[in-house]
Amino acid sequence: MRIVIIEDEIKAAKSLAGMIAKIKPSATIEAMLHSIESAVAYLSVNPQPDLLFMDVQLSDGLCFEIFKMVKIDCPVIFTTAFGEYSMDAIKSNGVDYLLKPFAAKDLEAAFAKMDNFRNFFQQHTQPDWQALISKLERNEGKTSFLVLHQNKYITVRTDQIAYIYIKFDAPYIVTFQQQKYTVSQTMEQLQSQLSSKQFYRLNRQYLVNFDAIKEVEHYSSRKLALQLSVPTEEQLTVGKDKMTQFLQWMENR
Repeated sequence: MRIVIIEDEIKAAKSLAGMIAKIKPSATIEAMLHSIESAVAYLSVNPQPDLLFMDVQLSDGLCFEIFKMVKIDCPVIFTTAFGEYSMDAIKSNGVDYLLKPFAAKDLEAAFAKMDNFRNFFQQHTQPDWQALISKLERNEGKTSFLVLHQNKYITVRTDQIAYIYIKFDAPYIVTFQQQKYTVSQTMEQLQSQLSSKQFYRLNRQYLVNFDAIKEVEHYSSRKLALQLSVPTEEQLTVGKDKMTQFLQWMENR
């Protein structure tokens, strides 16, 4: 069995590969990819593996973007740290998912399920990936967040969030009214709970609301510069590696 792992955390990818080696010693890990960009580049020029392990949340966006850019003709087992991605839709399409952190027995069960569906995939009847993606993308994300401010709990509506940024390793929510609130969740957790159509992760530090973007211009041949309707502490830029993806996100409303 030829396997490709798409996982942005190198430690997690190596751990998964090690578990696979113990459970399926005859399997070959053909590649370990860490982003949407690298996955698309690899799958565009290499034969499809027998099985894909795909982390939902990658460093440059949600893995579902991969399906829009390259044809996937093999079964996929999704992995995720969050349960907000309509996993029942994935199950109904003959694939499986592993909720992080998962144990060896969970991986064994996933392989057992794939073995049960082997004849199904050999008949070249693949899941309707576009229908699956549509179901998954219906998740509009949370409508509000509960934050502690001046010893009081208050609700911040998601549509009032202009951007979220990290300062001194702590995420802050900034509203269109320029109010700022600290939150206890990580940036990755916050991103997973927001609509990927409405919010975009520019880099490790900033997650911005589409409605907050006032202007986008070429900063240089290798970057785009963003100006938001709400002031930010530093100039926001999009690097060359994410320019195309960012502009597609801007366009596909």
